Amino acid sequence: MKETSKSAMRRARDPSFQQHYFAGKGIDIGAGDDPLNAHAHAFPRVTEIVSWDKAQGDALRMAGAPDASFDFVHSSHCLEHLTNPFQGLARWLELLKPGGYAILTVPDEDLYEKGKWPSPFNREHKVSFTICKPEKTLPGSVNVLDLVRAFAPVASCERVTLVRENYDERRANVDQTARGLAECAIEIVL
Repeated sequence: MKETSKSAMRRARDPSFQQHYFAGKGIDIGAGDDPLNAHAHAFPRVTEIVSWDKAQGDALRMAGAPDASFDFVHSSHCLEHLTNPFQGLARWLELLKPGGYAILTVPDEDLYEKGKWPSPFNREHKVSFTICKPEKTLPGSVNVLDLVRAFAPVASCERVTLVRENYDERRANVDQTARGLAECAIEIVL
């Protein structure tokens, strides 16, 4: 699926990512086989990216990761694998230096999961995400705006975006992320 690679191509054209969000030392939580450091050349203000995946430890607790030591936290399609995304995000925010950025991407439950639960394309998903719906239609649905609001006392929201890059509405019943360049995600910057 290479979700980090897809988003890096898009973000490399965005001055906010170039000049602000990806600057200094960062940690890539859930890096897997598509780490952000493979794309560091596209973000000239990055000095170092530490990859964190299962071999380094649990993404919920981040045991051993030092608090207040990163300029940015990046996570692409990891938060939906945590049983408690609120607890996970709280821990990830502790890793940031004052003024740092959390850049998160999660699959959109309508574009990716197709409004079905459990996810028809990834049975390892513990929760699904929507930007905001008045009524949750899926059992593990998390409204991103509720998530952002919960952390408002410690992190301001810079961006919440539904990303449909290269998404074809006519092919709505297939996993368009598996092959090709389609993104079916919500991007959050705190």
